[in-house]
Amino acid sequence: MSESKLRADIVEVGRRLHAREYVASNDGNISVRLDAGRLMTTPKGVSKGFMTPDMLVVADMKGNRLSGDRDPSSEILMHLAVYELRPDIKAVVHAHPPVATGFAVAGIPLDRAVLAEVLTTLGSIPIADYGTPSTMELADAVRKYIRAHDGLLLANHGALTAAGDVMAAYYKMETIEHFARITLVARLLGGERLLSRQEVERLQGLRGTYGIAAPAELCPPDQPAGADEVTCQVVRAPSSPDERIVAVQRSGGVGEGEIRLTYRELTALIEDAVRNLR
Repeated sequence: MSESKLRADIVEVGRRLHAREYVASNDGNISVRLDAGRLMTTPKGVSKGFMTPDMLVVADMKGNRLSGDRDPSSEILMHLAVYELRPDIKAVVHAHPPVATGFAVAGIPLDRAVLAEVLTTLGSIPIADYGTPSTMELADAVRKYIRAHDGLLLANHGALTAAGDVMAAYYKMETIEHFARITLVARLLGGERLLSRQEVERLQGLRGTYGIAAPAELCPPDQPAGADEVTCQVVRAPSSPDERIVAVQRSGGVGEGEIRLTYRELTALIEDAVRNLR
C-alpha cells in the first residue's frame, strides 16, 4: 500500500474516532508500520477529527522523527512496544471510548464469553496495569498482554487495539466499545448468561469460515471440563506455553467467580498445594 493511501486511512480513522466520540480534544493516537525501521504516527497536540495527511509524522523504531513538521505522538512508546513484540501487527489505534474506558477505570475486564462476534475476533479483553501516559511505564504495562491479545483496556486511561492494517485496528476498537455497552446493559438487567466451553470451542472452529486466523486455542485442550459452566480464552500463541493466560469463569453453585492465571502460576499453586498435603 502506498504511503499516500496510508496517510489517507489514518486521517479517516481519526475522523471516525472523533465523530463517534471515542476521543475528545487532542486525545488518542494512531500509527502504522511502514517497514522494518519506520512507522507513521499521528502528531502530538492535534485533534484526531481535524487532521490532514501532511500533519502525519514518520519516525524510526526508537521514536525519533525522520520527517514531518510536527512532533510524533507523545504515546509513541506504547506503539513501539506493540511493534517490537508483534511482527505481524501493522497498525495500532489508541482511544478513549467512553463505556469501555468506564470499565477500565472501574478495573473490570471485558473477558466473559458472552458474544460470539467478540470471541471470534478478539477473545478476551484484559486490563493492562496503570502506567503514566507517555512514559515507559505504560509501554511496559502493554507488553504484558499484547503478545496474547489484539485488544486491551488500559487501567484509568482508555483502550488499545492492534491489527494487520489501520482500518482493521479501528474496527476492533468499535468492537470493544460495542461489547462494553452490551455488557453494561446485561449487568444492569441482572448479569450475563455465559456461553459454554463447548460453544466457545465451536466458535473457534468457525473462525476459518469467517476468514479469521486462530493461532491459539480459546480453550486449551488440557483444561478439564466439569459440571459447572466453564469458559476459557487464550487469543494468540505467546512465545512459550508458560506465558499463556487462562481465564476461567464458573457460574452456579459454590465457587462462583473468575480465576485468571498463567500456566506457570497454576503449576506453582498446584505444587504448593501438594507440599502442604505432605
